[in-house]
Amino acid sequence: MSEGFTPSQSVDVLIVGAGVSGIGAAHHLTTRCPDQSYAILEAREAIGGTWDLFKYPGIRSDSDMHTFGYAFKPWEDGQVFADGPNIKRYVTETADEAGITPHIHFKHRVIESNWNSDLARWEVTAKRTDTGERIHFACRFLMMCSGYYRYGHGHIVKFEGEKDFKGDIVHPQLWPEGFDYTGKKVVIIGSGATAVTLVPAMAGTAGHVTMLQRSPTYIAPRPATDPVANVFRKIMPRRMAYSATRIKNVLISIIFFELAKRNPQMIRNMVMKHIRAELGEQMDVDKHFTPKYNPWDERFCAAPDGDFFDVLKDGSASVVTDHIERFTETGIQLKSGEHLDADVIIPATGLEMLLAGGMEFNIDGQAVDPRQSISYRGMMLSPIPNMAIAFGYTNASWTLKIDLTCERVCRLIKHMQKHGYDYCVPEPPADIETMPLLNLQSGYIKRAEPYLPRQGTKPPWRTYQNYIKDMMAIRYGKLEDGALKFGRRDAQAEHDADRVAAAAE
Repeated sequence: MSEGFTPSQSVDVLIVGAGVSGIGAAHHLTTRCPDQSYAILEAREAIGGTWDLFKYPGIRSDSDMHTFGYAFKPWEDGQVFADGPNIKRYVTETADEAGITPHIHFKHRVIESNWNSDLARWEVTAKRTDTGERIHFACRFLMMCSGYYRYGHGHIVKFEGEKDFKGDIVHPQLWPEGFDYTGKKVVIIGSGATAVTLVPAMAGTAGHVTMLQRSPTYIAPRPATDPVANVFRKIMPRRMAYSATRIKNVLISIIFFELAKRNPQMIRNMVMKHIRAELGEQMDVDKHFTPKYNPWDERFCAAPDGDFFDVLKDGSASVVTDHIERFTETGIQLKSGEHLDADVIIPATGLEMLLAGGMEFNIDGQAVDPRQSISYRGMMLSPIPNMAIAFGYTNASWTLKIDLTCERVCRLIKHMQKHGYDYCVPEPPADIETMPLLNLQSGYIKRAEPYLPRQGTKPPWRTYQNYIKDMMAIRYGKLEDGALKFGRRDAQAEHDADRVAAAAE
């Protein structure tokens, strides 16, 4: 790529993605490294990422907004679990207030990148989604903030007889604007966060909503407002109240997660007790709400103020636990012999993970396979220089880890400036013992496992799903820790060639 590469713009830092992570990264740069020039490349036409893409009924965060919100910008809406439009507004407002928006190149989908060792810079090629034109950018540091899943479509499951169905099949990730389901019989296939959100959002408008699941998921009723946060807002300045609520919620989530891992049966019993209290005797809780896996082997689904259970109790929605035999003209035939009549079928069958938006990485023109990479502190990949990837928590709010990653990148940039370094690159030991990057058993994660980087079993190659541990390591830990190698451009070319060759073996 280097030969004849003429960038239309050269910046210190290039950010890919203008969603929650990308706007957060830009804000950290503007406040912590104001001397660094930057640009953001965004494939879509608007800020927001996930929250601009998903339009299905009820779309909302399944993490509380005091921890999903940015550390530097208080979330002041009373909603604990905000809806998609409000989250998009919050992210857009953050960009506008910080002067970030003019730095965004919309309709620019990044397709390829090459690290040029002679110049110690990234050469990045983007393709305009409206004209097809290829545009080149150069930068010293690359930040991948493009999320973790494929935007074009979710996980597609092919069902026998799909073409026979005479109604509408609507995928949540590709929800058509203005789709009218009033009075219709709706069957939602799946039991994850999307299905649990859709059921109460569609019930009441639809004639009836049925959630069809192969096996149950943990669903936890949670308050839609935070009374402690409301008290804090009355007695503290706004920023202090937000920080106090954030700390409280972080500690609660860590304690709950650790309890679930150490005493899963206790947490299981507690959740089941809540559900039985919600539903009483009218539903078979053991069959429909008792998962076969332990708590936090997969993510919990939140039901704000128990909205999911309310529509089951009033009869506007129901849950069926069974397997699909085939689609029919009028609905779904189940293996038990039961038939579900449907006018609309919604396959909420999960996401399809896609690292870095599917972008190709090269070092001096030689391809680097991210599947052979080892994750460093959950934010960089060996053997790729000057590149960080924003990857949030799986057991807590995504943004908590993004904030820490952005802080660490700013520390790295300032450290390299101070010492005259041109690059930094993670270099794992030859005998490193590895494990999967993510420790959840969710279907979309297990499907993606063969295509993802791996992590080590010990720090700094091990990623702990613990905000406090990560905060201490990422915010205060040594930068020159022996695992992250720093160097200067004149000595890099030979070093990179050896490293890439070794990674390819």
